Amino acid sequence: MAASDRFSAPPLDSSPQSVRARVETLERVMERLVTIPGTNYKVGLDVILDFVPIAGPTAAAAIGAYLAWEARNLGMSKMALTRMAGNIGVDWLLGLIPWVGAVPDFFFRSNTRNLKIIKRHLDRHHAGTAIVDASPRP
Repeated sequence: MAASDRFSAPPLDSSPQSVRARVETLERVMERLVTIPGTNYKVGLDVILDFVPIAGPTAAAAIGAYLAWEARNLGMSKMALTRMAGNIGVDWLLGLIPWVGAVPDFFFRSNTRNLKIIKRHLDRHHAGTAIVDASPRP
């Protein structure tokens, strides 16, 4: 994938294809923005924001809530939205622990979990949005 493709802005309409592109881009920024030098491990804005006491985790939770709002607009079930809210809440609470709160974010990636819930819904109810990626993963 070319660098220009990685960070191109997704369309802003409400079609399922556009929603899928937006939530995938947002998840990438929040959870997999940069690779830690010397490792193959990626971190995103979510971990970085955890180093800013109170405001950082709250901002990350607000961005996570945007993912849930997009999911709500897709007509997802209340149960799925409740699971997503739980993921956001756990991430927020863990992030509130000063300095140490970034460590659980390495392992509990709420935005990735929520993206999986959204993709499952899109694949089931909007099959035309599915993307087959045959590129090898590192």
